[in-house]
Amino acid sequence: MSNSLTIRPVTRQDFDQWLPLWEGYNAFYGRSGATALAAEITQMTWARFFDAYEPVHALVAEGQGQLLGIAHYLFHRSTTSIEPSCYLQDLFTNDASRGKGMGKALINGVYGQARIAGAARVYWQTHETNLTAMKLYDKVAERSGFVVYRHFF
Repeated sequence: MSNSLTIRPVTRQDFDQWLPLWEGYNAFYGRSGATALAAEITQMTWARFFDAYEPVHALVAEGQGQLLGIAHYLFHRSTTSIEPSCYLQDLFTNDASRGKGMGKALINGVYGQARIAGAARVYWQTHETNLTAMKLYDKVAERSGFVVYRHFF
């Protein structure tokens, strides 16, 4: 990873560079074309980053004036801790940045924000087929062993 990499909070001026990363993330998980997220969801997600009443936040990885990666995270209450928990919801880097330490830098950036917020833990999930990312995740966190169930309305 280059020393010129900066991990920082997203700004309103970042939208045009954030959007292709967001779309890349969604395409990776099969949300593109006919299954793409509605534009309203993208606009609401973006707006939440700048709403002080929302627990949703974003960090970006920037190198040489270009956004190269994103991390979206949120804080929430838990029944097993007084301190808040931090859920790392989205993590994505552009193709050219993979394998260069950017994902780890973004995760560490989220860890730093979670410490500042007094969170007791940071956690996330990934698809079982995301083996490349899991090699990194196994180095920076422990697998919980939990299986995720979901139901959509």
